[in-house]
Amino acid sequence: MSDYMRACAVADLADETAIAVELDGVPVCLAKSEGEVFAIHDVCSHADVPLSEGDVEDGTVECWLHGSRFDLRTGRPTGMPANRPVPIYPVKIDGDDVWVAVSDSVAGVVVKES
Repeated sequence: MSDYMRACAVADLADETAIAVELDGVPVCLAKSEGEVFAIHDVCSHADVPLSEGDVEDGTVECWLHGSRFDLRTGRPTGMPANRPVPIYPVKIDGDDVWVAVSDSVAGVVVKES
């Protein structure tokens, strides 16, 4: 896990919630939805506000300012006014810890870890 950095404990994430972390200077929104943990860039692509302050529901996070929702798996917006995806980051769970690789960000596509 050389490219991965410890982001938080699994216990820090309740289902359908998000928290903000900074990894190597990168703002990351860690969200748990439907039992899965996701990492997405913590800045809305429409307005410069943290996505981690929005609501998490059904695999999406909502920007609290204008209501755009982003798919946590792909980073793609699912509704206006946002029309650009935000980067997503690979996540690994190792024991009780959540690890994220911010160096492997991808905007608008699904990243799968083996």
